[in-house]
Amino acid sequence: MTLYQLHAKQVLPISKTEAWQFLSDPKNLKTITPVHMGFDILSGADKKMYPGQIIQYMVKPFPMLSTKWVTEITHVKDGEYFVDEQRFGPYSLWHHKHFLKEVPGGVEMEDIIDYKLPFGIIGSLTHPFLVKKQLQKIFAFREQKLNELFGKIDGAQNELTLKKIGG
Repeated sequence: MTLYQLHAKQVLPISKTEAWQFLSDPKNLKTITPVHMGFDILSGADKKMYPGQIIQYMVKPFPMLSTKWVTEITHVKDGEYFVDEQRFGPYSLWHHKHFLKEVPGGVEMEDIIDYKLPFGIIGSLTHPFLVKKQLQKIFAFREQKLNELFGKIDGAQNELTLKKIGG
């Protein structure tokens, strides 16, 4: 079983409270997702985030391919972190941890996503040129959009790594 991990960090010049208010509102996910992804929330985003919340989306991971994505918010520590896990969707496994930490001049957002692709060896062969590139584009867009919305800290070093972690 091949597992992959995406690890991203971004520093923004806002308070932890402001970052939490934005990131913990499921409706804001559409704002930080590229338009070409055809991202639409179908249900479950009408309340503040809570453990057990089920959110349904339509997403277009690649041209000509739309799919329903259902996630569950499994853990929430108000103002600190939350975890979403895919229940149905394009991945065999999707476990996404979101952390917030105060740093000088703002807040550091950290994402750790452990994921597995479907279709065995075929899925693994598509990772470098399809899935990995798509995730890099999504997170680059997100970084740019968050900088537009909240500003940027001069000299802040944002990070994005994707690696194989098992299998």
